[in-house]
Amino acid sequence: MDLHKRSKQLDRMLRSCTLCGHQCKADRFSGKKGFCRAPYTPILSSAMAHHGEEPPISGTRGSGTLFFAHCNMACVYCQNYQISQMDEGNAISIDRLAGHMLRLQNSGCHNINVVSPTVWVPQIIAALAQAKQDGLHIPLVYNTGGYDHPQVIKMLDQAVDIYMPDMRYSDDQSAYKYSKVKQYTKYNRESVMEMYRQVGPLEVDKHGVAVKGLMVRLLVLPNQIGGVIDTLNFIKQNLSADVYLSIMAQYHPVYRAADFSPLNRGIQASEYRQVVQHAQKLGFEWGFIQDHGFLNDDPFLPDFNKKNVFRYYEQD
Repeated sequence: MDLHKRSKQLDRMLRSCTLCGHQCKADRFSGKKGFCRAPYTPILSSAMAHHGEEPPISGTRGSGTLFFAHCNMACVYCQNYQISQMDEGNAISIDRLAGHMLRLQNSGCHNINVVSPTVWVPQIIAALAQAKQDGLHIPLVYNTGGYDHPQVIKMLDQAVDIYMPDMRYSDDQSAYKYSKVKQYTKYNRESVMEMYRQVGPLEVDKHGVAVKGLMVRLLVLPNQIGGVIDTLNFIKQNLSADVYLSIMAQYHPVYRAADFSPLNRGIQASEYRQVVQHAQKLGFEWGFIQDHGFLNDDPFLPDFNKKNVFRYYEQD
């Protein structure tokens, strides 16, 4: 695959941006902004070795994580709201972005993990092409909220090694009410099916670190308003029970969640168990679950205004 050619093809889409389901058609070259408010030049909040991802991603040496600002979803409960909704970060060139990738590899990270990549796909692929030319060889992790366009995902075939999408909602009404996205289930499910077609189930090396494949993240929300049970049924029927699941109990009522009942409370242990038990009933055996009790004081909640974004650095 010619990454330089692919990045140029993707870059042309920014003349009338259709990278995601919003289909804003904003001319980002001329400074026009769509739903995500993203300019043409990428905005990066931080680049770090992150130890708070799922074990196959963080491994023992951390995941080389690039946290991008701006997001094409407007989740009222977003724990990354400082960068996803308030757009905090700094403009960065393609050269410097490629340099971060190489620096993280040289520091021992297992992979390059691009967080909220959807609105920056052309720039990420351009940086990836340059970094690979300069010696980058570790896997690329596409860590997305899941409101991607399947046609764009098709253009990432052979560029992305590991897809890590959220499947946040199973009904469009909740998706729009809490995240301001239309037709989420259509775009999300078609994109995830394309991801699975490209990379298949998660593959790990002898140390248990992911090298290729799909990992689906399922965030359990209060009162099951995300419809995770229906999403599990979809995955079983349309993909496979071999899909690696990350069933997350880490919901916290942050940002604007206090104004949206029942999102103004944490999840109950019974709500989390219901999802885990349904996954087991469907035959899912490979995945990651969290300790619900531990997350009452979560050291992985970020504060992007601090040098140490996550409190677990302060606890070392």
